[in-house]
Amino acid sequence: MPRNVEPMIRAKDLIPLRGSSSDMAETKRLLEKFRTKWQDACSVYLTYSELDEVMKWKLRGQYGRTVRYRQGLTDKTVRTVTKAAFGIRLQEKSLELRMRTGVLTALPGVGVPVASAILALVDPETYGVLDFRAWRQVFPKKQVDYSVSGYLRYMQKIWPLVDELQWTAQEVDLAIWQYDLEHPPTTA
Repeated sequence: MPRNVEPMIRAKDLIPLRGSSSDMAETKRLLEKFRTKWQDACSVYLTYSELDEVMKWKLRGQYGRTVRYRQGLTDKTVRTVTKAAFGIRLQEKSLELRMRTGVLTALPGVGVPVASAILALVDPETYGVLDFRAWRQVFPKKQVDYSVSGYLRYMQKIWPLVDELQWTAQEVDLAIWQYDLEHPPTTA
């Protein structure tokens, strides 16, 4: 390994952090809300108010910066776009991620990070959230890439950890996020 390059986070680093994320209570609330809603549904979609909840969860203090983009966004539009995104069901995870993320980002104010949050809350088995904290643990010394391709690269590093730990993608993602809070990288 070249000098000055920190190794990617390992499964053994995450084991003690399972379920310890400071964000866990709100994450569980949203997961349960969505799981209950879609338990017997033949189609999955978000309402405008649910999208707003996801945005508050993901963006926190930066929530206000997206308000102007969402002006004029209707409940019908949110339902139509999110239903289309979750109607995409493919065997190939990578292609499904690309397509679902692309559709979700058609919503005004929804970039790839928010689209990843939507995916993680609707399908926590498969998806995690693209975030600078997790990115810098997975790709030390590389600037975060908030594109669809960047999100795919991130998830391609998460999925092997999911298999190794036998956790959901979201559990792995949240453990990495918590690890970063507890062990932020040092700047040289």
